[in-house]
Amino acid sequence: MNNAKFATAIHILTLLDLAKGERLSSEWIAGSINLNPALVRKEISNLRKLGFISSKEGNGGGCTLARPSAEILLSEIYKAVRTPPLLGRSNTPNPSCIVGRQINQHLDELYTEAELSLTSKLEKKTLKQFGEKFQSVS
Repeated sequence: MNNAKFATAIHILTLLDLAKGERLSSEWIAGSINLNPALVRKEISNLRKLGFISSKEGNGGGCTLARPSAEILLSEIYKAVRTPPLLGRSNTPNPSCIVGRQINQHLDELYTEAELSLTSKLEKKTLKQFGEKFQSVS
């Protein structure tokens, strides 16, 4: 994958799942991901807008999952935060070349097939199932 948005999102959501309803601060989450808290707050804001997280500001504030982890498919997370394309961008080849004039069309087909394969696998796993690979944060 060409960026870390999915990895960051799933890291945040897995931490919230394992916290079992305890509110986690963006600073605490940032420490786990080893990212700047401002970047984590930006991603938390995005995940809140997408309906994955609920948050409370101020004293005693923090984030929790907005839905049960057993109801969140990894494919939902991927589709919500993905930045196309999965395998890279097409280029602007020489249209006089036999490969150049057709490559982008064939790459688009290949990229679509690869993404469908990935999302079909992610549709079979919930955030809860993914989180079961880790010990509780408490």
